[in-house]
Amino acid sequence: MKRIKILIFLFSIFNFSNAQNYYLYVASESDDTVSLLKFDGKNIEEKERITVGSYPTEIEGPHGITVDPNGKYWYVSLAHGNPYGKLIKYSTETNKVVDETTLGLFPASMQISKITGFLYCVNFNLHGNMKPSTVSVVDAETMTEITQITTGSMPHGSRISSDGLKQYSVAMMSGELYEIDALSLKILRKLDLEDHSKMNHNNMKMDKMKHSIVKPTWVIPHPNQNVLYVAGNGSDEIIEIDIDKWAISKRIKTEKGPYNVEISPDGKYMVATLKSVAKTAVWEIKSGDLIKTFDNSNSVPHGVAISSDSKYAFISVEGVGGQPGIVDVIDLENQILVDKVEIGKQAGGIAFWKKDI
Repeated sequence: MKRIKILIFLFSIFNFSNAQNYYLYVASESDDTVSLLKFDGKNIEEKERITVGSYPTEIEGPHGITVDPNGKYWYVSLAHGNPYGKLIKYSTETNKVVDETTLGLFPASMQISKITGFLYCVNFNLHGNMKPSTVSVVDAETMTEITQITTGSMPHGSRISSDGLKQYSVAMMSGELYEIDALSLKILRKLDLEDHSKMNHNNMKMDKMKHSIVKPTWVIPHPNQNVLYVAGNGSDEIIEIDIDKWAISKRIKTEKGPYNVEISPDGKYMVATLKSVAKTAVWEIKSGDLIKTFDNSNSVPHGVAISSDSKYAFISVEGVGGQPGIVDVIDLENQILVDKVEIGKQAGGIAFWKKDI
């Protein structure tokens, strides 16, 4: 009996010493808040809710969010500026404002290059006529906007290649993929994402700009292969791009409304939110097989963040009306929905911060 108690005690110590905690930040666009969440492998909880913005009586719309490569700072874009939006820099140690700068019209998703230290934020531009918009390049240390690079109409999904040398984004309304050199800050290539065999050419021009059928909303580079994956929100597909050939290599049909796409750091899984049907889908990349489709805990799933060890996917779910936002946790190894937590209204931008023991 004594031996059994000792074994139980040792087992409990072993389990405790191997417990892992995961932390992430999620923006709630209709509440002007950002939530710091903690997940211990079983339960997810909100540790802190940070109010962002400068005007308490106005909704400033925190939309995009990212954590820098060294984990010391997080950044959030405030989309509803007058007329321009802002980028705010926070300390992960205190969750207090460090600095801010002005960007373009409706700044949205963003990421920082580990090589240049620059932050690349797309200016989605929801205002006025559909016309080419820009990518803002910001020195994240000094919070100085260096330049704006003109791309397509309604750019979204700013993501950096794993080597830090290329920035990719898609233009939702003009249906294009852009590749920018992170060093020279020049556009290297662009790619038309339309399936021209299905296009009605009589309806593709308006104000001298093509209006996309694909309506791409996100792009993600594979961490160790020369391919990209693009969410075709309007064409209900994930588009695989061969980077070397700079050509479409595969079109993967999905349920309606794929919105955000993420690849696990180990390159094994692809996770996509299906915004129009309140679901999240998981594929195994090597085989190309759809593993499972999950019903989200509420309607309008938005963003995806995956833990650094590739074990868990965190899904932000907007909800509708006055409903709280929700973050769902998916166990990618066991393919189960583990837990959920309520946060501020219209949960959107989501960024993984760190894993600790």
